[in-house]
Amino acid sequence: MTSAAFAYRIDGELVAPAAFYRVACDPRRSVVVEACAGAGKTWMLVSRILRALLDGAAPQEILAITFTRKAAGEMRERLQDWLREFALCDDAQREQALVDRGCTRQEAGVLVPRLAALYAELLSGGRLVEIRTFHGWFSQLLRAAPLALLEPLGLQSEVDLLEDRSDLQPHYWRRFLSAVSADAALRGDFAALVHDRGRHVAQQWLEAALDQRVEIERADAAGVLEASVPSAAALWPQFDGLAHPADWLAQPDIRGALSALAVALGAAGGKKSRDAGSALEQALAGIEADPAAAFDAAWQALFTKTGELRKQIDAPGLNEAADVLRRIAEAMDQQAAHRAHARMVRLSRVLLASYRQLKRDRGLADMADLEACAEHLLADAELSGWVQERLDARVRHLLIDEFQDTSPLQWRTLDAWLSGYAGAGGGSSGQRPLSVFIVGDPKQSIYRFRRADPRVFAQARDFVVTALDGAHLACDHTRRNAPRVLAVLNAVFEHAQAGGRFDDFRPHTTDVREPSGAVRLLPAVPRPEKGGPAVAAGGWRDSLTTPRTEPEEVLRRIEAEQVAAGITGLLGEGGLAPGDIQVLCRKRAPLALVAQALRERGVPHATPEQRELTGAPEVRDLVALLDALASPSHDLSFAQALKSPVFGASDDDLVALARAARAERLAWSEVLLRGAGAGSAALDRARTLWPGWLTAAAALPPHDLLDRIVDEGEVRERYAAVVPPAGRSLALAAIDALLAQSLLLDGARHATPYNFVRALRRRRVLLPPQSAADAVQLLTIHGAKGLEARAVFVIDTTPEAPKAETATLLIDWPADAAHPHCCAFVASESRCPPSLRALMAAEQEGRAREELNALYVAMTRARERLVFSATAPFRAAPGPSAWQRLAEAGADVVPPVGDADEAVVPAGSAESPVVLLALPRVRLAAAHSDPAAVDADSEAAQLGRAVHRVLEWLPTHAALDTAAAAAAVEFALPPDAAPRVAALARAVLGSAACARFFDPEALHWSGNEVAIAWRGAALRIDRLVALRTPAGPEWWVLDYKLQHTPQTIEAYRAQLAGYREAVQALQPGERVRAAFITAAGEVIEL
Repeated sequence: MTSAAFAYRIDGELVAPAAFYRVACDPRRSVVVEACAGAGKTWMLVSRILRALLDGAAPQEILAITFTRKAAGEMRERLQDWLREFALCDDAQREQALVDRGCTRQEAGVLVPRLAALYAELLSGGRLVEIRTFHGWFSQLLRAAPLALLEPLGLQSEVDLLEDRSDLQPHYWRRFLSAVSADAALRGDFAALVHDRGRHVAQQWLEAALDQRVEIERADAAGVLEASVPSAAALWPQFDGLAHPADWLAQPDIRGALSALAVALGAAGGKKSRDAGSALEQALAGIEADPAAAFDAAWQALFTKTGELRKQIDAPGLNEAADVLRRIAEAMDQQAAHRAHARMVRLSRVLLASYRQLKRDRGLADMADLEACAEHLLADAELSGWVQERLDARVRHLLIDEFQDTSPLQWRTLDAWLSGYAGAGGGSSGQRPLSVFIVGDPKQSIYRFRRADPRVFAQARDFVVTALDGAHLACDHTRRNAPRVLAVLNAVFEHAQAGGRFDDFRPHTTDVREPSGAVRLLPAVPRPEKGGPAVAAGGWRDSLTTPRTEPEEVLRRIEAEQVAAGITGLLGEGGLAPGDIQVLCRKRAPLALVAQALRERGVPHATPEQRELTGAPEVRDLVALLDALASPSHDLSFAQALKSPVFGASDDDLVALARAARAERLAWSEVLLRGAGAGSAALDRARTLWPGWLTAAAALPPHDLLDRIVDEGEVRERYAAVVPPAGRSLALAAIDALLAQSLLLDGARHATPYNFVRALRRRRVLLPPQSAADAVQLLTIHGAKGLEARAVFVIDTTPEAPKAETATLLIDWPADAAHPHCCAFVASESRCPPSLRALMAAEQEGRAREELNALYVAMTRARERLVFSATAPFRAAPGPSAWQRLAEAGADVVPPVGDADEAVVPAGSAESPVVLLALPRVRLAAAHSDPAAVDADSEAAQLGRAVHRVLEWLPTHAALDTAAAAAAVEFALPPDAAPRVAALARAVLGSAACARFFDPEALHWSGNEVAIAWRGAALRIDRLVALRTPAGPEWWVLDYKLQHTPQTIEAYRAQLAGYREAVQALQPGERVRAAFITAAGEVIEL
C-alpha cells in the first residue's frame, strides 16, 4: 500500500495530509501524535518549535524534552540548520517551507519576512530554546527546590549525578553486610536466603531490588510490599493454623481418603498400581514424624517428575486424591514464596537504606532521586503552587519526543504539572493554557528494562484530549521504506494482529516509489540432528595458540560468514558503499562474529555504540605498559607490553627473557635492562626506552607519562601500521580516549600510574560512540533506534528459547496509579506461586509484545533492502520466530551465498601509505657551558634516585646489597656504582638520628614515595611518617638529599615547605614537621 489517502487521522477520522500537518504544527493547539517509523516525528516537533517562534514565543518559553543527550543534540542541530537555511534562501523557498509546516499560502506570505529575520533575531537575543533530556529537566527542578523538600529525600541542591553505581557497589555492600551481621534476625534471613537460593541468586535478587528501588520504596510506603505475596492460609482458609501446608495430610478425612486409595491400588491387577499403592501406604505412615517428607513420598507415588499423573495406575478416588495433593503442592509453593519474599523485603530495606545513606554521605543523586524529587516538587500540596507559578512564568510550549519510552513515574510528574491547566482557559492554574505536543509510537516501545511502559502513552493521550481539549493525531505514512519492504512489514504485523499478539496495528503507506526494494531470507544454518555427527570444530588444537571453539560457536560463525558474504556480494554489485549497510541483532555477541568475518574480507565496519574502554586491545596494551612501569615485578603485564605493537617482541624474544629471569631469579624488566635478549631489535628498542619511562613514571602524573609514551614510543604510528584499515580509526580513537581519561577519570585526582591503572580496572569506563560514515554499522536493535540505512541485515532471528528467569522482581504498576499494586520477589518463574501467575502471564505477554516491537524497529530501519539470517535453535522459543514470520509474509528465501571470500579493498587500504597528521617534533636542548658538569650532574641524579629506590624497598639492612645492585641496574648506573648505593643507603638506615623514622614500634603510619595531588600539581614525598606521641600522631615529611647542606639551596627549601603545606592541609589539627635527610644520615629540620 503506497497511497497516503488512508494514512492520516485526526481523532480517528481520515484526513488529507495538509489538514493533518495544519493541526500537528499549530503551536496554539495541544496534540498527541502517534506516528509510525519514518513518518518524521522529530521533523514535526522541530517544525512546531519553529512555528512557535514565529508566533511570538521567546526561545526560553519553549521546553522540548527527549530521552537522550544525542537526541537533544540532534534537535538543536536541526533547528539551527533550518534557521540558517531560511535566513539564506529566497522568499519562494521560505513560503513553501511554511506551507509544508501547516500554514496556508496567505499565512505563509505574511510570515515570510519574519522567518527570514528569525535567525539573526535569535543570535542577537542570546537565549536558546530549552531542549533537555528528562533527567536534565529534573536536575534543573532539583537545583531550584527548597531545602525543606530536599531534606526528607536525603538530597542537596548541589549534588553530583550518579549514572553508574558500580563504583559504589563494594561500599554499599560493606555497609549492608555490617548491618546484617549486627542483627540476629537479619543474619538469619540472609543465611536462609543463601542456603535456599545460593549466594549468586541472593546477590542477583538484592541487586534487582536496587535496580527497582523506586517501585519497592513506593510499594513499601503504600503498605503493599509485604502483602504482595500472601501466605497460603491467606489464599486458602483450610491451611489456616497449620505450621506447614503438608500438615493438611493429617486431617482425618484427607488421610482416610488417601489410605483408602492406597488399599485400592494395592488390590489392583497391574504391577504399577500395586507399586504406587505400596509407596503411598509407606508415605502415609510417616505423617506424624515429618509431614513434609510424607507429602514428597506421596507425590512421588502418584506423579512423575514433570508433575504428570502416572500412567497405568487406576483406582477409585485416584483423581480426587491427586487434586488434594495438587492443592497441597500449590500451597507449599505459595508458602515458600511467601517466606522468601518476606526475607527479601526485610533485607532489601536494609540494602536500600545503606545505599541511600552512602549517596547522602557523598553528595550523590541517581536518576531515580531526580525523578522522585521532581514528582514531589510538582505534587506536594504546599510547594506545587510555588513551582507551578515559576513554570507558568517561563514555559508556554511543552514538547515531548519518543513518549512511548516514558515511565509511570515520569508521567506522574508531568501529570502533576499539567493537571493544573485542565479545563477551559487554563483550568485551576488561572494562567493562559499551555500548548502541549506529545509524539511517539507505542509500536517502538522497547525499553521495558528502563521502566518504559507504552500504557503511559494511552494515558497521556486521553489526558490531552479530555483535559486540555487537544487532538489525537495518527500517521501511518512513512518517507523511508521501499514498497517491497513495507509490503512484507504490513503482512507480518497484520498476521500478528490477527493472532492477538499485536494490537492497534494499521497498514502503513509510503512516499517511496523507486527503487521497489527487496526482502530476503538467507538460509537458516541447520543444526545437526540429535545423535548425528557433531559440527566439526577443527582437529587437534594447540591450546597455547588456538582458543577453544564450541560447536555452538561454529554454527554462529557459519551464520556470520554467510552474512559477511552477503554484504560482500552487495558491495560487489556496485551502487552501495559500506556506510549504506547496517547489521542489527538483539544482542552484541553475534555482532562480534560478524565483525570478525567482515575483517577477514577487508570490509570496513564500526560499532557506533558505547563500549568499554578497557575492552579495546590498544587500551589493554597501554594499561599493561603502565602497570609494568608502576610495578616492575609484574612480569605478565611487562610481557604484554613487549608483545604489543609498541615494541613488537616475538615469542622467541619472550622465551629468552623468561629463561634469563628464571636463571637469575629477577623480574623480566630487570634482566632486560641487564642485556638479556641482546640482538633483538624489539628488545633493544625496549632497552632504550624503558629506563627513561621508569624515571618518568616516578615523577610524572598519568597523563604526562602517557603523553610521553605515546610520543616517544610512536604509539599511534605503530598501531596505525599494524591495524587493518577497517579498524584503524577505532584503534586511534581508543588511544586518544585513554589519554583523555587520564585527565577526566575521577577529576584526574590519581597522581600516580599505579592508582590510575587500579581505577581503570575497577571502573567501567565507556568509550564514546565512534562515528564511521564509510563503514558497515554493527548495532544492537536498541542502538539502531532512530537510524536508517539503505540495506539492513538482521541476524540471529531464530533465537534459543530463553531460560526461565531466576531472582525475578515482578511489578504491577498501572499507568494511572500513584504506586505499584504489587511488587513481588519471585525465586523462579518456572515455579511461580499461584497468587502471581496471572501477573506473570501478563509480564510474559508484555515481553512477547516487546519482542514484536523490536522486530518492527529492526524492519523499519531498511530503506531499500532487508535481509534476515538465522541459525536453527537447539530449543526453539514458543511461537513463530522473526525469520518464520517473514517467510510466512512472502519474503524471498535466497539460495546459499556462494564463496565470496575475495576481499573488498576500500580506499585507504593497507596497500596505501598510512599518513597521520601531526606537528613536527621540536627538540630544544638547554645550553651548558661545561658538558662534563652536565654528565656528572646526570650521574649524580641517577645515583640519588637509586638510593631513594633502595630506601623505598628496605626499611632495614636486610638484603641491602642485593637491593642496591637491582637499583643500580634500574637506573642504568655503571657496574661499580652498586657499592656506593649500598653505602649511602646504609648510612641513612644506620643513623641514630633517623632510627625513629624506620622503627615500626615508633610509627603510627608510614609510606614511601607518597603521591599527593595539591593545587593542580602531582607531588611525590620521599618518605612520610606519623610518629606515635602522647599528644597524638606527629607527621614528618622527609626528603632525601645527597648534598651535605641541602638547607642552603632555596629551591629545595621551597619544595619541602610545599610538601609540608600539602600534608598539613590533609591532616588539619595535627602537627606536621619537615626535614632533609642527608647522605651522612643527618636530619636537618626545615
